[in-house]
Amino acid sequence: MNILLINHYAGSPEMGMEFRPYYFAREWVRAGHHVQIIAGDFSHLRKENPKVEKDLQYEDVDGIQYCWIKAGRYEGNGLSRALTMFRFCYKLRKYADRILEKARPDVIITSSTYPLDTFPAQYMRKKCHAKLIHEVHDMWPATLIELGGMSKYHPFVQMIQVGENSAYRKSDKVVSLLPCAKDYMVRHGMKADKFICIENGVVDDDWKNPLPLPQGMEKELTVLKEDGKFIVGYFGGHALSNALGNLLKAAEKIHNDKIHFVLVGKGIEKEKLKTYAKEHRLQNISFFPAVQKGSIPNLLKYFDISYCGAKESALYQYGISLNKIYDSLYAGVPILLAFHANGNLIEKYHCGAVSKGEPAEIAKKIEDLFSMENEEKMKMSANGKKIIEEKYLISKLALDFINIMS
Repeated sequence: MNILLINHYAGSPEMGMEFRPYYFAREWVRAGHHVQIIAGDFSHLRKENPKVEKDLQYEDVDGIQYCWIKAGRYEGNGLSRALTMFRFCYKLRKYADRILEKARPDVIITSSTYPLDTFPAQYMRKKCHAKLIHEVHDMWPATLIELGGMSKYHPFVQMIQVGENSAYRKSDKVVSLLPCAKDYMVRHGMKADKFICIENGVVDDDWKNPLPLPQGMEKELTVLKEDGKFIVGYFGGHALSNALGNLLKAAEKIHNDKIHFVLVGKGIEKEKLKTYAKEHRLQNISFFPAVQKGSIPNLLKYFDISYCGAKESALYQYGISLNKIYDSLYAGVPILLAFHANGNLIEKYHCGAVSKGEPAEIAKKIEDLFSMENEEKMKMSANGKKIIEEKYLISKLALDFINIMS
């Protein structure tokens, strides 16, 4: 089967996020399919972007054919980023015939964060009679309204809404990473039988040969465990959306010297968080730099609880699909989810605890988990690992996706 996957921000392990297109494509290639990923030349998510000199530039990455479209750089989430979206979709349509001649797709997948890529993809589908699948990562334009504070009457928001509605109506299938989004999509034009949920999952290969942690970091974590510390760990972005300020305020309320907090990652809020910890003389918190994705299995060995926080948002009524949840559960680490999200695995499979985002309640949940009988902790750990092994390995999820295409 020839698969054409369109994702403006697609990356790879070497380039950095976004990882899902790469890992799914790699599994499809291993199964004997030909995969071409069309992506933009620049993404703020990548740690390294390709050097692209012309509008269409091809590159082989681990057996996957990448087609880079020169859409340009941008800063922040304002006009410059919107312009790169328009350029990406314009050039995708402009060079559609050339792309189709090389890819000869049986299936076209639109998977960019924003849904405007559906329009050039719909043109391609008509030209080559391929199946069209729309994949939803984030709920645009709802995200722009709820998190970005934009009016639903803003011209850009309305344009995105037209794209979203068209994708739901005209795609053959709609794959959602969010388990509870079906009713919303039906209200916006999708036939109910088009909906399929394929969440994120664990990359099997990362766990077979995990990368080591930085030597100094591993030494410090080892000392904490040797001192008998119960580690509440967080790994990921340090941004306002992660609500890590609430975790630090919870740490203030905990006076059990056996409980220690470890925050791993980077982001615009990190220095503010470190300053807060210093000013409030918090001795039970350690900060570490971000680690490579392949090192996460070794990091999770030191965690007793994996913390997952966020600012409360209406968006979470559609569910969540956060990579840190799947990795933590596969490592057998119970999760403390400090916000409400429909359909979350933690409540569904009893593999952790769920709390409101208030620091006092977060502190109480942490103390409850600390005091829990070992047998109950082991049961939570086993529940999490079991559900990942049964349903959420990338090798299995990629096969589920192939079955949709077939």
